[in-house]
Amino acid sequence: MDFPYIVEPRRDTGLYNAKLGIWLFLASEVMLFGALFSAYVLLRVGAEPGMWPHGWLNVYIGTANTIVLITSSITTVMAWVSCKLRQYGRFKFYHALTILLAMTFVCIKSYEYHDKFTHFEITLANGKFADGHLVERSKDFDLEKKTGSVTIHGYEVDHEVELMDMHRPEARHLQREEITIPATEIKMMERYGPWHHTYLAIYFTLTALHAFHVICGAVVISFLWGPGTKMWRTDPERFTNRIEVSGLFWHFVDLVWIFLFPVLYLL
Repeated sequence: MDFPYIVEPRRDTGLYNAKLGIWLFLASEVMLFGALFSAYVLLRVGAEPGMWPHGWLNVYIGTANTIVLITSSITTVMAWVSCKLRQYGRFKFYHALTILLAMTFVCIKSYEYHDKFTHFEITLANGKFADGHLVERSKDFDLEKKTGSVTIHGYEVDHEVELMDMHRPEARHLQREEITIPATEIKMMERYGPWHHTYLAIYFTLTALHAFHVICGAVVISFLWGPGTKMWRTDPERFTNRIEVSGLFWHFVDLVWIFLFPVLYLL
């Protein structure tokens, strides 16, 4: 049974079926991310003055990931163009680069997540705060029993509000050093996970959902690069359309990050 408009465009829309389907799907994705971006705006506007974080993310790492994704959008376009020109070898090369760049993005994002889960804010018994990355815990460390100690690479401040804006001139002059803190002096110790602050909750929600889209897109592209290429021998035009449709999804993923990067890292 032959289905119409698999290759040729529909008369009413000017699009073949798969392209029409991906545009409808992307419309639903716009609503999903639009709702999350709106939630971010409302949470930020409603935050107490001085209590919304700035400078908690590494701008250089975010910039590197932005370059990686933009480059992957270029390579996926080149893969589609190669198919249009019937250059199978070049298609395989550019699509392999796209997969490699996608995995690079995920690895960099994993490093960022690891950095956050090894970063602690420690409320001290004297009312001050220590902040930094965990270096080591003593073998007998137990916060409930108040035994042992932890060592962090960071700094100590008098008030929690001093940890909110790391772009302040005073914050830039804070000297990081290894600090060993006995458990008896620790009132509370918390990782920089999504539970630590509203900002981190929306950060992990947005970036994890985006990373999930990156992984799903990479899986589809990998299939089209590997087993899916069987269609190239039997119906190259339809295969080329599949490459275009997967590319449209990939461009959407790239576009979402173009919004995420300045909102989360720069503003």
